[in-house]
Amino acid sequence: MLQALKGYNAARFARDVGAGVTVGIVALPLAMAFAIASGLKPEVGIFTAVVGGLIVSLLGGSSVQIGGPAGAFIVVVADIVQRYGVSNLIIATFAAGILLFIMGTLRLGTLIRLIPVSIVTGFTNGIALLIAFSQIRDFLGLQLDPVPSAFIPKLQALWNAGPSTNLTALALGVAGLLLLIVWPKTGAGAHAHAISSPGADALQATTAHTRSHFRRGLSLVPAPVVLLVISGWAVHTLQLPVDTIGSRFGGIPQEWPPLHWPDIAWDSLKNLWGPIITIALLGAIESLLCARVADNLVHERHDTNQELMAQGLANMAVPVFGGMPVTGTIARTATNIRAGARANCRQTPCWLCADCLLSPDAAGSPYSLCHISGGPYGGGLGDDL
Repeated sequence: MLQALKGYNAARFARDVGAGVTVGIVALPLAMAFAIASGLKPEVGIFTAVVGGLIVSLLGGSSVQIGGPAGAFIVVVADIVQRYGVSNLIIATFAAGILLFIMGTLRLGTLIRLIPVSIVTGFTNGIALLIAFSQIRDFLGLQLDPVPSAFIPKLQALWNAGPSTNLTALALGVAGLLLLIVWPKTGAGAHAHAISSPGADALQATTAHTRSHFRRGLSLVPAPVVLLVISGWAVHTLQLPVDTIGSRFGGIPQEWPPLHWPDIAWDSLKNLWGPIITIALLGAIESLLCARVADNLVHERHDTNQELMAQGLANMAVPVFGGMPVTGTIARTATNIRAGARANCRQTPCWLCADCLLSPDAAGSPYSLCHISGGPYGGGLGDDL
């Protein structure tokens, strides 16, 4: 953190403030989507993004990395919740944080970086497939509860529940998926149109240039944010018969949860070694992979072991607030860099404020679209690869 402040000036502060607000807007729908897809309440994702992101930003080994809930953890967390319950997820996350901190203290970060990229890619692609199938129930609005955790029984249950499809939810899901795919491409299309007619007169050229800048400016607004705003407005205005975050969870709390120290007992801990090791290793791999990508974008070199220790502290802190596992997130880190950030310790308060101010307005968003916002096209895969 102190190294990032060397040579700091007003211009860099202004860029970091803008980047902080941008990251806050991006992180809000993704954090809720990852929590919902993991079988948790949406506020769990928000608390995790705020607390975990603050610690990673202030203490991490990268000056630009953003920490928080990530798509790679969806399948892992959902499985732990179904098998062991939320209370044991909190214990496993806390213990994984201790393990991550020990790994950083023992300087094991270099060994983790030796894992072949092909293995990481295959693993994350497999997770993306499982995430897609986990979203089918809400995408179609099926009346199916609970959904089997095993893959084959899940497919059978989804097939049998097919007649209960909610056509309104399906139409919203298809429209939302198309928006997530098309929206990021609007900027490139605008630029191509602007340069395609060099023979146009001055007025036409000026008009085309203005339209191009406007479309490219719109494309900078994250697609999940656009999706949640438009869909929330449509559901509220047209009174569409679909589940929303508010109807499913009773809204989003307006205050912080009471602090609760994880009740760690050996009887619980001895059955959680598998989940603990899984969370720790996946968190280490994801965070260091993200940090390497960030290094290439800002031409810096992160401190591997410091990053692991910061991730460990973050995963020890979020369970006190009832949160879920934290790791580095590539899509939000890339957004942070593209927005001009160079020192997380200065822009962190801005995105924390953005999350806290915007989260109450998300309660009217359709539940199914919050699911796909965290999927392969909404940011889940972008955060993991």
